[in-house]
Amino acid sequence: MTVHPPTTDSRGAGALTTGQLVARISEDVRELVRDELRLARVETTEKANGLGIGAGMLGAAGLLALYGVGVLLATAILALALALPAWLAGLVVGVALLAVAGVVALVGRKRVAAATPPVPERALAGVREDVAAIRHPR
Repeated sequence: MTVHPPTTDSRGAGALTTGQLVARISEDVRELVRDELRLARVETTEKANGLGIGAGMLGAAGLLALYGVGVLLATAILALALALPAWLAGLVVGVALLAVAGVVALVGRKRVAAATPPVPERALAGVREDVAAIRHPR
């Protein structure tokens, strides 16, 4: 916020006219609105980044699940074709991939839930405080 030095006129030291006071208030309100808009922009960008990361993690979970299904299919083929313990190795790998996919999906879902809706909450709280201060000056 701009700090204005006191001015003097014919009415005494530091006295301002009504017009000067209104001009200052107008300037201060404009600056306050600009600052709140900047904060809203920054906050929305942060939430959008979180949403993108969460969506990427969900995509990674889907890819890992697809690999898990492929490994499990290969395991079933090996088990039927050979009936040897080699299928057990394939089963362990498939279950491990699906477990990792589950963990990544849960983390991704949590990130997406935390980022939506992309509302600039801190900026809105600041605007509410500013409006309250204007309505009820000290």
